[in-house]
Amino acid sequence: MNEQDLPIDIHVGKLVEWLISRRHVKREWPQDVRVIREKINNAIQDMPEHPEITRLLSGTYINYFKCLKIVEILKETEKDSKNILGWYGSQRMKDWQEVVRLYEKDCVYLAEACQLLVRNINYEVPGIKRQISRGIQIQQECDHKEGECIKGIAGSKKKYLESCKQIGIAGDKVKHELVDLVKTLPEEFAKIAESSKSLTIPHQLYSDFMSFTLTGTQPDCLPLLKFVMEHGNVTTYEWLYGEAPCSIEEPQLHFALDDETDKTPSDQIDFGDGGGTIDFGDASGEIDFGDNHTSGEIDWGNLAEDSQTIDWGIGEVDNVETVDIVVEDSGVAGGVAKNSEALSILLNPDTRNQFINELHELEGFLGQRLSELETEEKVFSLNKFSNAPPSVQDHTAQQAREMMCQVKKILSQLYTTKMQHLFLISSSPRYVDRLAESLKSKLAVGEKLAEKQVLAKQRKQDAIEEQQNLTPKLALIIERTKELKSHIEEHISKKYKNRPVNLMGAYINMQL
Repeated sequence: MNEQDLPIDIHVGKLVEWLISRRHVKREWPQDVRVIREKINNAIQDMPEHPEITRLLSGTYINYFKCLKIVEILKETEKDSKNILGWYGSQRMKDWQEVVRLYEKDCVYLAEACQLLVRNINYEVPGIKRQISRGIQIQQECDHKEGECIKGIAGSKKKYLESCKQIGIAGDKVKHELVDLVKTLPEEFAKIAESSKSLTIPHQLYSDFMSFTLTGTQPDCLPLLKFVMEHGNVTTYEWLYGEAPCSIEEPQLHFALDDETDKTPSDQIDFGDGGGTIDFGDASGEIDFGDNHTSGEIDWGNLAEDSQTIDWGIGEVDNVETVDIVVEDSGVAGGVAKNSEALSILLNPDTRNQFINELHELEGFLGQRLSELETEEKVFSLNKFSNAPPSVQDHTAQQAREMMCQVKKILSQLYTTKMQHLFLISSSPRYVDRLAESLKSKLAVGEKLAEKQVLAKQRKQDAIEEQQNLTPKLALIIERTKELKSHIEEHISKKYKNRPVNLMGAYINMQL
């Protein structure tokens, strides 16, 4: 093979060392390059308006090969300054010709071009590619994050609505709806009291069973349950003293609703009936003793007389109608229900707990009886209760199971989430604030996720814009790097009688 056709293979990573070792450039070439860069910086301060010059000066590093193109353009733009000897009088042309001359001295341009090629291949192109890859990764992460936020927002909204549904409100204005819901407590209690009437047979069974087993005593079984079954959900006063109060002074619950936009007509709750006093049938409200005197004073007669009788000023005694005045016992405060006594039995926490305990007691008894009736020792059980009242003997396991289901049904009405919250609200109005905050905290999670969703969208948009800016920049650098590579191969080839030159490196094709 002809030596002229043998290629020169040079590893791109050792390109500058190869030029120095072959004495094509000096080792001090970086100092010469600094001088040239200063001249270039001064020369570009005064440039003509030309689109090609603008393109060459923008984007990438200004090297020797760009300077040659600038000189060619200036030959057209500065041709008017050329004298008869062929020299250009333009300072612009002189500056750039001086730059080209310094580049060509000792092949400084070739060393700088090789260093620039290595930097582009090793750092610039990979760095921009990594930025683009990172931007794509950020976009994928933001899409994933946005999907999680959307799912979380829907989940928090669903939990909020489920919690509101359990309580029995729509969730638009929580506090107002809770206050309105508390006003339905008397109606709910009336339903429970009405349902308790279905426990007549279980209660009678339990009472007969206790009377039979505890001989010699007559236990008062489940007194409050029996009272509610007979009288309904009346006031605690009536349960304690056995008679209805003359008047009821109900405790008022005050709720702070200032933090919500709409206002309810009243923030006080009346748990009783509308009437607060007993109508005696007299419009004046006074007792008529049967006399016609308008004066309210008592005529004691003439105390100076010998008679010690009292003149009531009403004539003959035989013609006077007698009136009996009943003075109420001071122990019940004159028949006025106040404070906790004014509350209904199921609204009063003490009596409500007693009512629930008695229901559990009845449930436990029925469960035990059901277990006994379902055992294999039924014959023994029947013999044991042969002398018991008919109600104790004449019931089957199925009937006991049905009775126990009735008790559980009433208990379930008291143990619903709605009723538990209403009990707490009726005991402490501040619980409305706590419950509202607890419900709104579920929405607060969704609001935070919505903010994160907005941030994720913005971050994704920023990554897209960065990618859009980096993609043409990467294409431009790759294009200029390829041009620089071909220029280097061409100029090195000229120094070796146009032998083919190959810049080698496993990562060159990968990057370019």
